[in-house]
Amino acid sequence: MITQQNILNHEFVGLSAEIIESTNHTFVGLSGKVVDETQSMIFLETKNGTKMIQKESSKWRFSSNDDIFTVDGNKISKRPEDRIKVKA
Repeated sequence: MITQQNILNHEFVGLSAEIIESTNHTFVGLSGKVVDETQSMIFLETKNGTKMIQKESSKWRFSSNDDIFTVDGNKISKRPEDRIKVKA
């Protein structure tokens, strides 16, 4: 089960996501489903196609079922497989 305390140790692919803050103001409010993730990017499937968003420059809101989690992009800016291995 994903909680606010362990969200950093979970897979983001498949979750709904929204950018709530960003250094690029055109990304704020962009939302969709996470379809891929690299060390520095999240690929977000939006109604206008897939967008590549830099993790580090944004604050994210992820949702799973009815749960909502807010994550600072600086904390997830690493390879997904390395982030998931770390104990919560």
